[in-house]
Amino acid sequence: MISSFPRLLTTIGKLGELIFFPSSCKLCSSLLEFPHENVICRACWGKIRAPRQSFCLCCGRFFEGVAEPHFCRSCLQGRPPFSLHRSCGRYKGTLKDIILLFKYRHFKLLGKELARFTYEISNRYKDLWWNVEALIPVPLHRKREKQRGFNQALIIAKELAKNMEIPIVERALVKVRNVPPQTLIKPGDREKNVSGAFCVVKKEQVRGKSVLLVDDVYTTGATIRECSRALREAGVREVRALSVAQA
Repeated sequence: MISSFPRLLTTIGKLGELIFFPSSCKLCSSLLEFPHENVICRACWGKIRAPRQSFCLCCGRFFEGVAEPHFCRSCLQGRPPFSLHRSCGRYKGTLKDIILLFKYRHFKLLGKELARFTYEISNRYKDLWWNVEALIPVPLHRKREKQRGFNQALIIAKELAKNMEIPIVERALVKVRNVPPQTLIKPGDREKNVSGAFCVVKKEQVRGKSVLLVDDVYTTGATIRECSRALREAGVREVRALSVAQA
């Protein structure tokens, strides 16, 4: 009887929250009634599925249909400066909606949940995590970060670092040019847009290491390639990359 009293208090407290401070899912508007539900309900999170399509063994680009993973034509013609990249889902539907809420509606709490999703899916790619010595978030320019209030890639990377027990290196890779967002640039011009936009300022922290770049969305790969190029020029032994979603 005594042991059940704390649970009774918790139940009463949760009921009080629902009555006096009702909160609903930002996607489907259903009440957030389960413990630890924040912003998005459990049912909406459950709609997200890991992609079943084949993918490129190097750049991670998803192929249409189901087949064995293989190298895409682009990577066969010329390997990128990173050794491999993996995405954990398609940038569409519920996953896209959650990322947009996280980045542009300032629901920072979603960063932890997106990191949890990314951790669970990326664990399937053993070649991605093997012997990684440091995590590096793709940086925002200081003006853009000040406007947004946070760097979404840093929040996700910090949670992944805790789960994987791998050090995170902050502010070693910086964005030195405040270029227009890649979403506003035509796909064919995105490489030029970010050319020379990134620089390594703490080379001693990354030199000779195998690192994992972390970002939220992978579209053409121009940002990941430019970050990887800067890291390799600074003496990084190997660059791998991980994104939450792929457009």
